[in-house]
Amino acid sequence: MPPQPGERIQPQRPDRELRDILRDVDRRHLEETVHTLVGFGTRHTLSSQTDPVRGIGAATQWAQQQLERYAAQSGGRMTVERQSFLQSPTSRVPNPTTITNLIATLRGTTSPDRVYVVSGHIDSRVTDVLTPDAEEPGADDDASGVALVLELARVMSTRQPEATIVFTVVAGEEQGLLGSAFQAAQYKAAGADIQGMFSCDIVGSSTADDGTRDAHTIRLFTEGVPTTETASQKSIRLSVGGEVDGPSRQLGRFALLVAQNEETDMRIRHIYRRDRYLRGSDHLSYLNQGYPANRFTEPNENFDHEHQDVRVENNVQIGDLIQFMDFDFLARVVKVNAATMWSLAQGPGTPKNVGILTQALTNSTDLVWNANPEPDLDGYEVVWRETTDPDWTHAIPVGNVTSASLPHFSKDNVFFGVRAVDKTGHHSPVAFPVPR
Repeated sequence: MPPQPGERIQPQRPDRELRDILRDVDRRHLEETVHTLVGFGTRHTLSSQTDPVRGIGAATQWAQQQLERYAAQSGGRMTVERQSFLQSPTSRVPNPTTITNLIATLRGTTSPDRVYVVSGHIDSRVTDVLTPDAEEPGADDDASGVALVLELARVMSTRQPEATIVFTVVAGEEQGLLGSAFQAAQYKAAGADIQGMFSCDIVGSSTADDGTRDAHTIRLFTEGVPTTETASQKSIRLSVGGEVDGPSRQLGRFALLVAQNEETDMRIRHIYRRDRYLRGSDHLSYLNQGYPANRFTEPNENFDHEHQDVRVENNVQIGDLIQFMDFDFLARVVKVNAATMWSLAQGPGTPKNVGILTQALTNSTDLVWNANPEPDLDGYEVVWRETTDPDWTHAIPVGNVTSASLPHFSKDNVFFGVRAVDKTGHHSPVAFPVPR
């Protein structure tokens, strides 16, 4: 077998600033946040928006106050807004209802137009999705995700990422992803360059319904073929491959590269599926707008603790109660997201318009791409792997250029990609080329 060109790809180690961020994650703060959210009794989308102590209105107001408190420490870099809209009646919203998302935007210093989003949904539910006033604690689904978002906003608010990070708390998820659908559509209409989004939904328990416990694994669901693939894109894919190489899949591979280490003490189980059977989270709203988006969720679910009326049945406690949470596990999940989001925001953006030249029959490979705008860009690497490998295996540095030629290295035999690298060694996610 001929020598394999390039060097084996190694995980990207956390730099000093990221290690400081990870050390700042506070398990006790996460527990206090979940206790507070559960204490509102119900956070159902159709519950009271005016009661000062119970219902989604009180919970949203409290979460907004926390984000505003963190923004006050940011030196003006973080802003907080309420994003409200009137939802028309649907099968899960009988009457016109105001839905409110919270958006905390930490503006980047050198690449502010490049955006990364992390979300959790504040609404809860029980067995009947149209029951707004029962006890609906929603500890794991999804006070855990909201606590994660608030904690990330807290620890990052005093820092200065190069790209913009959005910490968002969305509503209406249980009624059909309503808040995130509106939010993603607004971003799309504004032309936002969102290069990555993660939904953190049901991330607070490490124990399955059979008692199986896995406190050091988090699942990451990623789609391979883009939701918005066109007929012409499908035709190309059928010709040259790429079924497991959409932008969301590359984003997931990036998370594995930067967030599986001794600092997070976690393994990411990368699942080639955009979500579980019969379920879907807010990342789907972003996928529908053509943005790369994935979902983090706990390794083993207990369905007695999700979408259930709180009750005791056959001597078994049922319901999404705080007693079933694992806050040490949740803290590690926060660290996985912190490592992922910070590494994305501190590194260069994903190269754009990456093409592989196919005008002639050759046993060589020629790649082209647009120049990245980052001021600290060092250059690019061509990455490759065997078509049967699940992740990129080798990287070939090619310098600060916008094309690369690899003589006698056939594009027919392996998959290629391009990633950017800055002067401090931060990498971008990989861009998969399309034929030109």
